[in-house]
Amino acid sequence: MTQVIKADAIAEYQGYTAEPTHWHTITQEQINQFADCTLDHQFIHVDPEAAKNGPFGTTIAHGFLSLSMLSHFAETYGTVIDGAHTFINYGFDKIRFLTPVKVDSKIRANATIVSIDEKNPGQFVVKTSIAIEIEGEDKPALIAEWVTMQIC
Repeated sequence: MTQVIKADAIAEYQGYTAEPTHWHTITQEQINQFADCTLDHQFIHVDPEAAKNGPFGTTIAHGFLSLSMLSHFAETYGTVIDGAHTFINYGFDKIRFLTPVKVDSKIRANATIVSIDEKNPGQFVVKTSIAIEIEGEDKPALIAEWVTMQIC
């Protein structure tokens, strides 16, 4: 659930860990649509028959598809500074793809606020450490430090 925080309480949210998000199933249709958008039609993503003989035994989601799901999951784990009206993707400090996401796997996000800094009056830079977990896997699909800006 999104947390609304007062600007004067920011320090209390440094290190805040949100509840894990809901599970989302990565389907072949979603993988195919992502392939169409990115023009990345490598067989390990879009050809189930050929992928059976590949390194993963089935099709896998694009790493960037898993990464793009952060926007969806942020609706659940995100924090909003009271009065913020604009939210900007500011970039990433770190991204590592650790485990492939096989088709029909369930993923979810685990997020911890690393820092919230007021860059300029009313402009808050939020750094969040995120792991995309795969149901039944020991290692996450990816880890990332996502930097966003909220403007009040």
